[in-house]
Amino acid sequence: MPHIVKSTILDAPTDAAWSVLRDFNGHDRWHPAVATSTIERAQPSDKIGCVRRFKLTDGSELREQLLALSDLEQSFSYCLLDTPVPMFNYVAHVRLLPVTDGDRTFWHWESRFTTRPEDRDRITHMVAEDIYQAGFEAIRRHLKEAASSWP
Repeated sequence: MPHIVKSTILDAPTDAAWSVLRDFNGHDRWHPAVATSTIERAQPSDKIGCVRRFKLTDGSELREQLLALSDLEQSFSYCLLDTPVPMFNYVAHVRLLPVTDGDRTFWHWESRFTTRPEDRDRITHMVAEDIYQAGFEAIRRHLKEAASSWP
């Protein structure tokens, strides 16, 4: 069972990063792989159990469900319901922590899933690099652009 753990430091306060990441329906505004995102049944994007439907830039679609969300801990968990990729039982956790030296943010993102042995290396790389690392870089740019527009 692959276990992916990635982390980074963002040069932004945790509240700024959390205001972007806590929106379970906001990936289409910052992640380069996501073309559109909608929450099914018009539920709020912070309701535990809500399901988001992504259309990716390559045209594929997937569905994910919000399992937990804590503003106090600045964390959330979600699972994959439907994906065109041969991965199963995918559950991910995101957590932000303050780095008090410089008012920065520590972002921890991890997941576990199962897949066919022949797909393990390819899918592990895809999740770690094309999703997580690309997400880190995209949030960094997004927060920098937002900070430059603040008074």
